[in-house]
Amino acid sequence: MSIHTENQVVKGIIPPMVTPLLPDNVSLDINGVKKLVEHLIAGGVHGIFILGTTGESTSLSYATRRQLIIETCTVVNNRVPVFVGITDTAIEESVQLADVAKASGAAAVVAAPPYYYGLGQEELFKYYWKLADQLSLPLFLYNMPSHTKINIDAKTVVRLSEHDNIIGLKDSSANAVYFQSLIHLLKSKPQFSLLVGPEEITAEIVLMGGHGGVNGGANMFPKLYVELYNAASARDFDRIAVLQHLVMEISTKIYTLGSYGSSYLKGVKGALSALGIIESNLAMPFNTFEEKEMLQVITNVKSIQESIQKVV
Repeated sequence: MSIHTENQVVKGIIPPMVTPLLPDNVSLDINGVKKLVEHLIAGGVHGIFILGTTGESTSLSYATRRQLIIETCTVVNNRVPVFVGITDTAIEESVQLADVAKASGAAAVVAAPPYYYGLGQEELFKYYWKLADQLSLPLFLYNMPSHTKINIDAKTVVRLSEHDNIIGLKDSSANAVYFQSLIHLLKSKPQFSLLVGPEEITAEIVLMGGHGGVNGGANMFPKLYVELYNAASARDFDRIAVLQHLVMEISTKIYTLGSYGSSYLKGVKGALSALGIIESNLAMPFNTFEEKEMLQVITNVKSIQESIQKVV
């Protein structure tokens, strides 16, 4: 296993797993969880991240979140590390989810800033420090300014890296300059893991010195993203060019269908349905694609899958 949360940096491709739901759009699809986990592990991923943005965490009940943690960890059975999102507006709820994750066998937890209120950097620093003090598992910071209304400044990350229980950061800002600043400022702390969310820049980030990607497309085509990470790690630029083209095909043909703010989520789950892995059900307030859009997803997935099979 190439990812460890003790003594070695966390690195590789760690898909932000979608949450399979039954047609009532509320209940966890346990069989879907099993099929998706096995699909990811067979694709060679280095870990699995549940209850993130792609996992629709904020739209799920606490009961469903707890059930997903238990079921996922049970199916994974320590074959790869499981990372659990505990983002919440109440620190007590985050701590309780972390306790469930610990009891279930997860490796670490991940928390974006508490949303709704706009926090200053000093408030954010104190929040994370207090949260890390109370957690039963190591903590990854999660920078998601488009959803939380606050960017975790690079200097704040450096300060928080001094906490023994804060082991890394996932950045979904898509700001390569910000990420480069983190790499530079944390060069004396090689064990502090820096992972990127947007898959379109994962290869670039790894070449810059980042440690891997938390890429939504790896739900569908895990082998592609693992191969891209390996190529970037090996600085195989010819191979990167071929694989990057396929990643951009996914980005443009799956994530941008329709004129929805939720097109990414609809696209990922629609594609997984087209692949026969899970159903496309989304938690409220979102809905699945209509038939016309779903037919386009099916066509695009088939074309992309055929292209991937030629090179991966």
